[in-house]
Amino acid sequence: MKQLGFRQTNAWLHTWTGLLLGWLLYAVFLTGTLSFFQQEIGFWMKPELHGSVPDGSSAVRAIERLQQVAPNAAQWNINLPSERNPALEIQWAAQGERIGRGSGQRLTLDAATGEPLTVRETRGGGFLYRFHFELYGMPRVTARWIVAIATMVMLVAIVSGVVTHKKIFKDFFTFRPRKGQRSWLDAHNATAVLALPFHFMITYSGLLLFMYMLMPWGVSSAYQGDMQAYFSEAGNRRGAPERGVQRPTGESLAAELTALAPLLAQAQQQWPRGAASIQISNPNTERAQIELRERGGDSLIERGGSRQLRFNGVTGAALATPAAAAIPGANAVYNVFSSLHLIRFAGPPLRWLFFLSGLLGTAMIATGLVLWVVKRLPERRKLGRTPFGHRLVEVLNVGTVAGLPVAIAVYFWANRLLPAGLTQRSDWEIRSFLIAWLLCLLHPLLRSHKRAWQEQLLAAAVLFAGLPLFGLSLPYSGLPSTLAAGNWLLASMDLTLLASAALLAYAAFALSRHQPARSPQRQPRKAPVHTEVSA
Repeated sequence: MKQLGFRQTNAWLHTWTGLLLGWLLYAVFLTGTLSFFQQEIGFWMKPELHGSVPDGSSAVRAIERLQQVAPNAAQWNINLPSERNPALEIQWAAQGERIGRGSGQRLTLDAATGEPLTVRETRGGGFLYRFHFELYGMPRVTARWIVAIATMVMLVAIVSGVVTHKKIFKDFFTFRPRKGQRSWLDAHNATAVLALPFHFMITYSGLLLFMYMLMPWGVSSAYQGDMQAYFSEAGNRRGAPERGVQRPTGESLAAELTALAPLLAQAQQQWPRGAASIQISNPNTERAQIELRERGGDSLIERGGSRQLRFNGVTGAALATPAAAAIPGANAVYNVFSSLHLIRFAGPPLRWLFFLSGLLGTAMIATGLVLWVVKRLPERRKLGRTPFGHRLVEVLNVGTVAGLPVAIAVYFWANRLLPAGLTQRSDWEIRSFLIAWLLCLLHPLLRSHKRAWQEQLLAAAVLFAGLPLFGLSLPYSGLPSTLAAGNWLLASMDLTLLASAALLAYAAFALSRHQPARSPQRQPRKAPVHTEVSA
């Protein structure tokens, strides 16, 4: 190492940091890329909701249903339909309860009729999102530390890769097909450079999201270990009400709720995307209050969705809301980076751009892993055998790069095929994912390297292609019906599955036709011809 120059040192660093955690980074990048559409994936995985078509009266239908099922509740919540999730959900809490995970009661309604819907239990796209930074099956804090370390390694690999390839931007316009190692290097460079700003941003912002876990000492010292106090102040939530509002003590006279339509119209005038939810405390009493919460806005600094409007629940008169405190500069910078990483503010065009950039990042990692193997083929030919370390990398490459798409496809198929009433149904979906991925990691041990690649790529292609075909048997879910109805939320999912299947099938076909380049045999040197020259 001491004899290596600066670029050579960075090349060594780039190679080994990219390899040692490359398989984990591939899984984190791929599931994180899919998480840009986690709500859409979650809706697709609940076919019982596909017939729900919201309209301007959906909120009124939710109130009517709450009046039937919980007229004396202490609090009502209504999650309104959106372009990313057309379902309508209501929640309510009795006296002394708080609405949250595992508490209160809830119903999912058909937004067009207000009728309750029985929806299959599933984690949906949320599982892929949580797996992206918490993995699965290990303690949450431990998993986050592992992902944080891998993210730091990714940042090191990106920076050292830029330093190593001094002609990286020039090489971006160079692609040499069917040239073995050079082709993989060109593909690696192209996928790295094309979305380089995205790769750096998404990696750096991911580290920022782990900031309070990685470096908690400053905040812990300033707030004497009370991290909640810091988050409350940093998030400007000192004046915000508690989510669980209980009915005040004493008698409350019955009173009729004001109409919601004028209040929603006021919210629409102030918020371009309208209201995301409605919270009503002490409904059907003279103390009723209505709070509308903004749907995620387009501000990077404010972390959209934090603004509220409050009204008297009987008269409809506007009530004072806490003024938003000025956001300090450091918090503003943090909000910008975290908003870019989470991309909750973005509309479909930017979301698709991030999705394609994430796929390029995933391909960058995959081509780097394959390049490591291809680069060492001449060394293996000289040895006449495959060292254990090389074989291990081959197996992990196949089981991760091709195996993870297989596992994701199996996860989607489990969502479709498991009985709706199965106990712990969502857990069995996840178990199906893990079992499939484990089998994909074991499969390359039993097959030749090339055949293992072919079989797993082809399996993933068949599984992905079959999902839209199976959707034809489900009402409102088939691709022809969603295209005819202009339901691009569902149609885009099926089209993406078909595009993924086509890409994977092409990769399997191209691999079947590939013949490894043989090293040219060296010709024996000819003996020099001596000619006599007469004097």
